[in-house]
Amino acid sequence: MRPVFTEGDIPASGELRVPAGSILTPSARDLARERGVAIIELGPGVFAPKTEPGKIVAIGSDHGGFRMKQALLSVLRDLRLEIRDVGVYEEKPADYADIAVSVARLVASGQVGRGVIIDGAGIGSSMAANKVNGIRAALCYDVASARNSREHNDANILTLGGRMLTDSQAETVLRTWLATPFGGGRHQARVDKIMAIEKLT
Repeated sequence: MRPVFTEGDIPASGELRVPAGSILTPSARDLARERGVAIIELGPGVFAPKTEPGKIVAIGSDHGGFRMKQALLSVLRDLRLEIRDVGVYEEKPADYADIAVSVARLVASGQVGRGVIIDGAGIGSSMAANKVNGIRAALCYDVASARNSREHNDANILTLGGRMLTDSQAETVLRTWLATPFGGGRHQARVDKIMAIEKLT
């Protein structure tokens, strides 16, 4: 079966290496052209090295977080992380729940290590993402909350308020969140209890 690549597979910049005979949807090709992403078809029997999920970050926003998302893309590039941008790709009205679920599903499936979602306040995206099994989305607004969400709660999605923080503040929160490891130990049992709640519903 030939691999199919959609808009969600197009990186924010650089190139995308695809196996010989791959199918790219028209919207994927359009987005690649818009972003200046080179599509490189590999020769028969040649496979692109697989990026570890931990090095891939999914990011998305509604219209209220679009400008901040665009600013944070450069931070992720600077950190040499592979980016899976699920939209939106322009500042037109969009529903945060749709974007949140797209990012959450990528994280929950293990295709990416972590996710970032930005809407106007960050609250709705956090609520929506946390409805997906396996997700621990945390709304963070400063260094302390970013650090705590990772160290104590092993948060795998960060939500931000595009109208609540400056780009500089959001960058600091994002960098802190990405750099902070989970503390494990006594925190693991508490995270296990959080995840066990999914089995009660």
